[in-house]
Amino acid sequence: MASTTFITDEKGKRISAIVPIKKYEALLLEAEELEDIKAYDKAMGRKQEFVPLELAIEKIEVIRNKKK
Repeated sequence: MASTTFITDEKGKRISAIVPIKKYEALLLEAEELEDIKAYDKAMGRKQEFVPLELAIEKIEVIRNKKK
């Protein structure tokens, strides 16, 4: 696999990187997976209240009727 190429400023400080497309796509996939894991962890950390389906439907209908 090709190596990463760096772009530097006039002082030699790395300011950008050029990576092979396969590596870039792998990095994007990993970032998306990490985002999903964080969202899952956040959702699971909240207190959850379970409502019977019939009651949930009734509440939704009440909200819909108020919007009309």
